[in-house]
Amino acid sequence: MLRVRFAPSPTGYLHIGSARTFIFNWLCARHYGGTMILRIDDTDLERNTEESLQSILEGLKWLDLPWDEQYRQSERLALHKQMAETILEKGLGYRDFTPAGSDASPGHRELTKDESERRATAGEPFVLRYRVPRGTDEVVTFNDAVFGEQSKAAEDIEDFALLRSNGAPTYHLASCADDADLRISHVVRGQEHLSNTFKHILIFKAAGYDPPQFVHLPLLMAPDGAKLSKRIHGPVVSVTTYRDAGFIPHAFINFLCLLGWSPKDDRERMTRQELIDVFSFEGVNRSNAVVNFTEENPFDPKALWLNAETIRNMPVEELAELLKPFVNASAEKLALVTPLIRERIHLLNEVNTEFGYFFNDELAPYDATELIPKKGDAAMALRVLEQAANTLATAEFTHDGLDSALRAAAEKLGVKAGQMFEPIRVAVCGKKNAPPLFGTLEALGRDTCLKRIAQAIEKLK
Repeated sequence: MLRVRFAPSPTGYLHIGSARTFIFNWLCARHYGGTMILRIDDTDLERNTEESLQSILEGLKWLDLPWDEQYRQSERLALHKQMAETILEKGLGYRDFTPAGSDASPGHRELTKDESERRATAGEPFVLRYRVPRGTDEVVTFNDAVFGEQSKAAEDIEDFALLRSNGAPTYHLASCADDADLRISHVVRGQEHLSNTFKHILIFKAAGYDPPQFVHLPLLMAPDGAKLSKRIHGPVVSVTTYRDAGFIPHAFINFLCLLGWSPKDDRERMTRQELIDVFSFEGVNRSNAVVNFTEENPFDPKALWLNAETIRNMPVEELAELLKPFVNASAEKLALVTPLIRERIHLLNEVNTEFGYFFNDELAPYDATELIPKKGDAAMALRVLEQAANTLATAEFTHDGLDSALRAAAEKLGVKAGQMFEPIRVAVCGKKNAPPLFGTLEALGRDTCLKRIAQAIEKLK
C-alpha cells in the first residue's frame, strides 16, 4: 500500500515550498488510495519551538487537506537508538571518541570492538558514525522518480553521524528509522535533500530494510534566481501571509501545484478532485520554479488571478461566509455587498481595504472636484446632489425602485443619466470607481446615503 509522509521541522513558520511538498504528498496519497502521514521531525531540541509547531499546524489546517496519521519524532527515540544499535552490532557503525571541537581522529574508525566497548562503558562521550565502505569501488545508486538514476562513489561520502555525543539521533538516522517503521513507500521531499539520499540508502540497507521510492521536487526560486528563503525574503514565503491577505485555500493550493508541475494538457484552474485525478510525478519538471513577486506586490500575478477566478465562481453565500473574518459587518450587510464586489476583488481582505465605504461610518477624504460629472461643472454637481437628496428621502430603497426614481430625477433636471449618477456615486463612496450604483445605494441604506450626500453638498458650497 502506498504510504507517504510530510515531515516538517518546527523551527519556523510553514514555508510555501514546504506547503507544496505537503500538497504533492497529499495528492499522491489520494490519487493512489494511499495513506497520508504527518510526522513532526522535532529531534533538534535546540532549535524547535512550540510557537513554530503551532504556526505549521495552523498553516496546514488552513489548507484543509486532512492527513490520516500523525506522529512526533521526539516520542520515538527508543526506535531510533535501536536502529543505531543494529548498525553498530553489524560492524557498519563505530564510536568516534574525538572530543567536541577537535579535528576528527581517523584512528577511531579502526578501534577494536573491545576497546570501543571499554571506553563507552567508562562513560567517555562519543559520536556514533556510519562506517562508509573504503577502498571497495562501491557505488551507491538509486532511481529518483523526478531526477532519474543517481549514483555516487562511496569514497566520496564522509563517515556521517548517526547519534550525537548526547545520544540524540541525527536527522539522517531518525528520518530513516521512522520511514522504515511507518512503512513509508515513497519519500517525497525537496530537491535540497537529494544529496542526503545516498546516506539514507546506506542506512536503510545496513538496518535490513529496502529503501523507499525517492521523489525529489524542484526548488522554488525568487525572481532574482535566489532560492526562496525565510531569512532573505521574509513573510513573502510564509503560508500565513497568503492566508492573512485573503487567499482562498484551494486557489493557493492550485497555484502551488503549478509551480514545477503540469497536468500536461495546459489546464490551470482545477478543482480539488481534478487535481487528485490527474496528479502524477511524471508531470513534475526537473527545472526550478520561480515565484514572481516584487517589493510593491508580494504575490505572484498567477496566484492573484487564480484567487480572483475562484472568488468569481463561488456561490455568494459561501463567499460571504469567507469574508466575515476580514470585516466588521452583519450577515445581512454582507449578503447585500458580496454580489456587488465578487467580480472586483482578487483577495478577501480587499473587502475592507478597497470597499471599506460599505462598512465604515466615515468616508476617506476626497477632493470636491471628484464630484463634478463629465461635461459638467460644480453648479451642475450641486443641483444633482440636492435633487438626489430629495429623491432618495422618499424613494423605494430597492435596486429597481432607485433605478426608476433617479432616472426620473435626471430627466426632471435635464441632465444625462450618467451626469446624475456620477456625483451620487462619489458622494456615497468617496471614489468614482465603485460597484453598480443602485445596488451600492441599497447596500448602504437610506440614512447613510443621505448623510454622505449632505456632506458632499457642503464640500461644493
